[in-house]
Amino acid sequence: MVRLATPHDFNFIYNLYMHPQVNPYLLYEQMQPEAFRPVYEKLIEAGIKYLYLKDGQPMGMFKLVPLLYRNDHIVYLGGLAINPDVSSKGEGSKMLLEIIEFAKQKGYLRIELSVATINERAIHMYEKNGFVKEGVLRKFTHLKNENRFLDEALMSYLVE
Repeated sequence: MVRLATPHDFNFIYNLYMHPQVNPYLLYEQMQPEAFRPVYEKLIEAGIKYLYLKDGQPMGMFKLVPLLYRNDHIVYLGGLAINPDVSSKGEGSKMLLEIIEFAKQKGYLRIELSVATINERAIHMYEKNGFVKEGVLRKFTHLKNENRFLDEALMSYLVE
């Protein structure tokens, strides 16, 4: 099941964003909770941050950012992460399939995402579930704490 995140989900989402296995692949640098709170509040206010739940317990998170005007059939999928404790148990694929179905129900015809080219496990999962690589965004993400850049693969899922 997926649902919009609420202010009460802060701890789960903060801990997932800052988890050392997850953080290098997401948008935000490591930060203390008080620095992340305004970021989180903006995500909640925009209505774009979601949770993936299994048996009522949060297992993962993602953002769905709708595009506008002539591109209003497109939604950007970002900030996707699954709890590392369940990441090798098929929950990532289950979450992704629920996200795809959720986006279809909202009328989107194209789901876009970018993923670090070194994140081979994630790329494999996306491809296994119908996403296709469309290109590479060179030096797209800058890991400031490591002073290095990551290339990102642009991928999409087209609703047939």
